[in-house]
Amino acid sequence: QVQLVESGGGLVQPGGSLRLSCAASGFTFSSSAMNWYRQAPGKERELVAGITSTGRSTNYADSVKGRFTISRDNAKNTVYLQMTSLKLQDTAVYSCNAAPTVSIRYWGKGTLVTVSS
Repeated sequence: QVQLVESGGGLVQPGGSLRLSCAASGFTFSSSAMNWYRQAPGKERELVAGITSTGRSTNYADSVKGRFTISRDNAKNTVYLQMTSLKLQDTAVYSCNAAPTVSIRYWGKGTLVTVSS
């Protein structure tokens, strides 16, 4: 049974930092590209960051470049999203996504990040 369980969300002030984690099980994590998406209230879901199975290559949405860092630990079956210099507009539900093949996608339930003063 595939599971993606996000954690680390919460309330943070503008300019603050959070680290999200996504623990994976039920599939071959080390062979799967991983992504973080987010969906803000009233907006469509958007890709925030992605990382290849080896971790050698990453990509980011323009809105988070230089502030967010995606990483992974294949020994722990976990992908991370380090978020710094958080802005009000970063408020959203952040979800972990696994892409083990070109046609298969797994999703976590998400964790809420609220940036507010």
